[in-house]
Amino acid sequence: MTDTVRQLASHLCASAKTALVGPQILAFVPALTLGGYWFGGEGVLLFMAIFLPALLGLVSLFTPMRPVAPARGPIDPVTRLPLREALIAALDKAFCSEAESGRRTAAIALEIDDFAQYQDHHGSDAAERILAQAALRLETSLRDGDVAARLDRATFGIALAPVRRVDLESLIQLSARLQAAFSDPILIDGLRLFVTVSIGFCVPRRASEKTGTSCLEAALIALADAQSCGAGAIRAYAAQPRRKRVLRTGLVGEIADALESGQIRPWYQPQVSTDTGAISGMEALARWEHPERGVILPGAFLPAISASGLNDRLSEVVLYSALSALKTWDKAELPVPTVSVNFSGEELADPKLGDKIRWELDRFDLAPDRLTVEVLETVIARSENDTITRNIAQLSRMGCGIDLDDFGTGHASIANIRRFSVSRIKIDRSFVTRIDSDRDQQQMLSAILEMAARLGIDTLAEGVETVGEHALLAQLGCHHVQGYSIARPIPLEETAAWISHHQKKLARQPSITRQTG
Repeated sequence: MTDTVRQLASHLCASAKTALVGPQILAFVPALTLGGYWFGGEGVLLFMAIFLPALLGLVSLFTPMRPVAPARGPIDPVTRLPLREALIAALDKAFCSEAESGRRTAAIALEIDDFAQYQDHHGSDAAERILAQAALRLETSLRDGDVAARLDRATFGIALAPVRRVDLESLIQLSARLQAAFSDPILIDGLRLFVTVSIGFCVPRRASEKTGTSCLEAALIALADAQSCGAGAIRAYAAQPRRKRVLRTGLVGEIADALESGQIRPWYQPQVSTDTGAISGMEALARWEHPERGVILPGAFLPAISASGLNDRLSEVVLYSALSALKTWDKAELPVPTVSVNFSGEELADPKLGDKIRWELDRFDLAPDRLTVEVLETVIARSENDTITRNIAQLSRMGCGIDLDDFGTGHASIANIRRFSVSRIKIDRSFVTRIDSDRDQQQMLSAILEMAARLGIDTLAEGVETVGEHALLAQLGCHHVQGYSIARPIPLEETAAWISHHQKKLARQPSITRQTG
């Protein structure tokens, strides 16, 4: 009993000492000073005002400070987050205490979608600022005890603080909350960038082993599965994604056969006029229809194409298929005026590119104005290659349309727009997202459209995902739109049905008219 009383007294003394010498005592200085004046007059007031703060400061010098918590290991200099080792350690610790506490953890992996494009378009400094802001939003969205870490480039991991209930539903809700934390734009040098994140997570009982390494690896596999479904997807770890990942390691070996066998071919995304709703073109977008993995998006297989030295061959396959599709639509009397094909900087630097495209057009007996050549704005903004300039000018003189893709991300000058004979600018989706609800987005887009109108250049908005965005773009004067609100990319054999359905829909409803004056 005596020991108990002694411990209680010691605790009370320590608490009193903390209260008397801690910074919180400063809150009582005004009251003490006023009390001194009330009982002792101006002399006591002067003494209290001058000597009391000095006395408190002197006492604090001899009071040992609370020790700082030790660091959690190496810290990433960009995001100020710990690294992979800290995450694995947190997961291992939770697994060790699970039997005793009855509480469980889980691993989550997330990655900023299209981060490489942000880095290419805005530079390394801007990319690091995006990462820093992303890390801050991540930390503010988590609970005390959750551990967030930077894993690689734009990939982050989370070890959840142990809780009594960890199941599929709660992890889906948490993933959605994390995505919501990224819904507000990130400001970079006056630009408002709307980023999305893909998320994968692992419920520990599904991992092959109850270790931090195994659980995190499973979450990363789920993340890769989410990314294969497009931006902003959420996936839970299951056995099938592991099989897909094993297949991914063999992509380089498969890619050549896939190109030659027709597994890699373009799918087509419609572009429509905002004045009439009529189809104004189709964009050819490469897809790999893998016999075991299903449809693979370009982001997953283009590195294998580059590693195999098959960029030129892919370009030939896409161009041939796109022009062949035009002939198919013409034969079926389906109204598709043009087809757009993307050309990389490497392809545009080929001195024989103009001759190759002319030969293909002649081969299919198509007029040059049926083909639109898409060139990234970054290629034009940074190009000092005379061959690229010559090729684009040659294609323009032939009659091909020249689209400046991802406009607004590469800082191309008006002089370069004129120099490369650009006939249409494709406004990047970062300027289109939430235009129907964000006043700043509206003003930015209005400025772009006004510039294009004064230069006499056609405009097309990419990434239009809602009816509200579509309607407002039409009112602001954007000539064409493309995006999920109109149609997702579809294989050639499905285009006829889509075009017929679109034609019937146009006959039933009025067109969206553009704002004038």
